[in-house]
Order: sequence, then structure tokens, then C-alpha cells
Amino acid sequence: MRRTTRYPVQGTNSLWQLYRTVPFFKVCKNFICIQISRYCPFIPLKNWIYRRCLKMEVGENTAVALMVMMDVMFPEKISIGQNTIVGYNTTILTHEYLIEEYRLGEVEIGSNVMIGANSTILPGVRIGDGVIVSAGSLVIKDVPEGAFVGGNPAQLIYTKEEVERKKRESSW
Repeated sequence: MRRTTRYPVQGTNSLWQLYRTVPFFKVCKNFICIQISRYCPFIPLKNWIYRRCLKMEVGENTAVALMVMMDVMFPEKISIGQNTIVGYNTTILTHEYLIEEYRLGEVEIGSNVMIGANSTILPGVRIGDGVIVSAGSLVIKDVPEGAFVGGNPAQLIYTKEEVERKKRESSW
């Protein structure tokens, strides 16, 4: 199970009650900042927007590609380590609005991680250092350090130990 906190709601579904959970002007500001960063071709400027305007933790030399969609409601719950690549059109969510509840969870992405294009990371997920997430993956649970995962939902393809063993076997 992902690390999310559940908040039950009464009456209409939780999305109808959106502005009881997050201020309207915060959502507007976040939306504008995220849209600017989605199209920004300058990685240092994009990282500055994430850090200063959205209060995200973004490590040095991290590169977020064009069209990446960070969570509009709670981007401050996203942290990305150093020297990580987040591929084109990836979505990183820290909230889920459901019929009878909404859930919030931090997303922690380690250092030296490569997230392939068109992937989706759900709330409450930790991705360890050195992980590779295949393009088009749906990450619904934690990924251990050094793993290679892919698919919908993302499944383990290789572990760090298997990769190291294959490297030793192929060296002359």
C-alpha cells in the first residue's frame, strides 16, 4: 500500500469540495507556474520555478523534460534527488480525489534516477536511487534502489544485483 493519508468527505464527491482542501489562489498560482515550466526550454530556470514558486525539493543537475505535469494541488509534496531525469510528458501526482475521500501522499524520487517519457507516478510512492522507470509506466508502489521497472502497473524487470552480475559476466 502506498503511503497516503485519507481524508473522508460527506455529501458530494471530494473533487466538488476541492477548495475546502486547497485554497483557490494557490491552485491558480501553481497552475500558472507549472504551465510555464512545462514549456520552458531552460532547465536551470525550470528548476528555479519548481524550487521557489512551487516549494518542491529539486536536486542539483536534475533535468525535467518538456511537458512534465507536476501535481497542481500539492507540488510541495514532491522531492527529486540529484542528477535525475524526468522524461517528456510524465505526470507526478501527490493527490487522489475519490468519491468518498481524498488522499494525499508525498512522492520521493531519488538521485541518479531515469524516468521514461509518458510515465505516471502516483501519490505516496518512493523511487530509490539509481532506478530506471521504463517509458509509459504507471508507478503505483515503491521502487527499490537500483531497480529497473516498467509496465502498467510497473513491474520489476531487473534488480540492482542482477544488473551488477550481468555487468561482471559480460566483462572480459
